[in-house]
Amino acid sequence: MMNVMLNFAISADGKIGTSSGGASKFTSHRDLERLWKIRMRADAILVGRGTLEADSMSMTLPAELKPESQPLRLIASRQGRFNYAHPVFQKNGGDVHLLSTEQPVTSPPDAVTAHQMTLASFLEYCENELGVSTLLCEGGGELVRSLAELNCINEIYLTLAGHTIIGGGSAPGILGIVKDYLPTSQQFKLTHFEPLENGECFLSYAK
Repeated sequence: MMNVMLNFAISADGKIGTSSGGASKFTSHRDLERLWKIRMRADAILVGRGTLEADSMSMTLPAELKPESQPLRLIASRQGRFNYAHPVFQKNGGDVHLLSTEQPVTSPPDAVTAHQMTLASFLEYCENELGVSTLLCEGGGELVRSLAELNCINEIYLTLAGHTIIGGGSAPGILGIVKDYLPTSQQFKLTHFEPLENGECFLSYAK
């Protein structure tokens, strides 16, 4: 079975971003270094289109880390609309696969593979056809909510930025803007607890 990991920085009030949808750069460089370590474990990185564009992500590992290979870059969207001027389509890295769950992907570049299917089917495709054994999801909240509804999340990595409160009912948490409960609660065990002198704390959980 494919191992699905999450990695997020969260504020003291459980937010991962602002209500405007912009990236919230509220954690330290040590959090970035931790991100690289977690990415080194992943065969593929999965993000939603909105998160990709808000964070200007390239979804790669730095060359100075000398990775054996770059993780596959998987980008999900409901409507299949992507900005092909985004850095992820310009920078060398792992192969790019686009997922649209509702509409066909519009005019993908030649070097990009487009898929139209459900998220569950796409995860099966990644495991069986692309050989992905460890998948890292870096957001956004709506995508994580969909993964949680599939009950396929195995590990959660959090950087708790206890020094920052974002506030706002429309600011998303890990599951996006929560409007209702999951079909069933899911339990995880604490596997790592590392408080830092700067007011942050590294946490990890696993099923």
